[in-house]
Amino acid sequence: MELQVGVKILLKNREGEYLTLLRSAIKYPEAGEQWEIVGGRIDPGTDLITNLKREVLEETGLEIIGKPKLVDAQDILKPNRHIVRLTYIGEGDGEVKISDEHTDFKWLSLEEISKLEPIDKFLKDTLSKIN
Repeated sequence: MELQVGVKILLKNREGEYLTLLRSAIKYPEAGEQWEIVGGRIDPGTDLITNLKREVLEETGLEIIGKPKLVDAQDILKPNRHIVRLTYIGEGDGEVKISDEHTDFKWLSLEEISKLEPIDKFLKDTLSKIN
């Protein structure tokens, strides 16, 4: 079984809203189009926050400000793969420029995010714990 570690972040802007991204069904046909938050797999040998900052910059063009806080850890079990997802909450700055991994974005309250459809089920689970 392959073990992977992923980092995600509920990234807040100055207005107190959080960034949500619509995953591209073309880029990720196995997962399909759904709302999620920024993040991805870590590069082994590089610390978690460095990976988180890299993913945020690559996927959104934003920079993380200050130190993000860990809010959830989840096991995602798939055939032949175990993914450990660590979700943080923190602040971001800059102008959003989404990559080809996503087709749209929205800044929303945590409550509004939890009502999005279709939404990443692991994000929905995280929101139920912190909302």
